Amino acid sequence: MKKMLTLMIALAMTVTLAACGSGEREASGDAPAASDASSDDASDASANGTSEDASDAASSADGSSADSDLEYVKSKGTLVVGITDFEPMDYKEESGEWIGFDADMAKAFAKSIGVEAEFVEIDWDNKILELDGKTIDCVWNGMTLTDEVKSSMSCSNAYCNNAQIVIVPADKADQYQDTDSLSGLTFAVEAGSAGEEQVSALNLEYTSVKAQADALMEVAAGTSDAAVIDSLMAAAMVGEGTSYDSLAYTIGLNSEEYGVGFRKGSDLTQALNDFFAASYADGSMQQTAETYKVQAALIEQ
Repeated sequence: MKKMLTLMIALAMTVTLAACGSGEREASGDAPAASDASSDDASDASANGTSEDASDAASSADGSSADSDLEYVKSKGTLVVGITDFEPMDYKEESGEWIGFDADMAKAFAKSIGVEAEFVEIDWDNKILELDGKTIDCVWNGMTLTDEVKSSMSCSNAYCNNAQIVIVPADKADQYQDTDSLSGLTFAVEAGSAGEEQVSALNLEYTSVKAQADALMEVAAGTSDAAVIDSLMAAAMVGEGTSYDSLAYTIGLNSEEYGVGFRKGSDLTQALNDFFAASYADGSMQQTAETYKVQAALIEQ
């Protein structure tokens, strides 16, 4: 009987051990399953990585890489230049082509990097939004290097000196020879311009208009008493032998410099600085300046 009982216990233990062994094998069998899952995840990650790499390659191929504005411009074949009608920097000749010191220099720069310059008239007050939104690639329009401009754009080296000056009817010019005499006048100034900044700082009454040319029209029409515009524009458009021979410029309100603005971090900025240096060294920059009579304002590069 005891032998029988011992035999039954031994048999039961054998069955139990067998069951445990089976369970351990099943648990052990879970490990390969987990390994398979990891392999699948790794495969997915690899696939995703390949997809991202392909996407990056495609981005680079179409020039949309955030790392290079220069490659972006080259890929589309055009340098889109934001401008306003501003003689002698950017203005249209009779054929409709944009010319001027800035326009001609922009064309030459675009050619140097293998693209064409395309000019787009912008609302000057929205120049930063236009640039950041990539509707334009640069602002090249006798742009004063103000603190706002320098903090919002990547700016080229200064290339021209300038000043904001007061424009009044020629027969009243002798009455306005200092800032104190300007009190009580109503001014027309380009919105978002250095001229607007100067008039505002003096607490003078003014109306914002779309462009400096519009400010001159306001004074000529008598709807504003005076305007504040860039000295380079005044030299080309105001006084005897110009479109506005009934107007005259009087006092300067400041001194300033022009530069070209690109998107923050743009590698086009250095490309343009290199171009400026080369074109100054070979004399082509001075030759273009002489064509538009701005050579006295040119800054050595």
